[in-house]
Amino acid sequence: MSETARDPQTGADFVPGFDAALKGRQAECDGGAPIPGTRHAGRQEFAGTLTGHYRDYGKYAWRWVLLAELTKKPDNYGFAAVWCDLDSVYMAD
Repeated sequence: MSETARDPQTGADFVPGFDAALKGRQAECDGGAPIPGTRHAGRQEFAGTLTGHYRDYGKYAWRWVLLAELTKKPDNYGFAAVWCDLDSVYMAD
């Protein structure tokens, strides 16, 4: 069993892991983000390559996977990778 880690941004505990079956797969995911200066959120779309790394949050393992080598991302997205809820990931291959 893996040790619990803490997300530095949210403070939430998670269990990290790696799934070799996901590594290198082309995928797309969508999610939401706050719109600065409002109480609203907007949709964001990403495409890239899954790294195989994941984080399981909560008692019933809410799994998030790491998407990198992004080929599609919002114009103002300043990171090289994004964590995606596995239920919002669509395999492109």
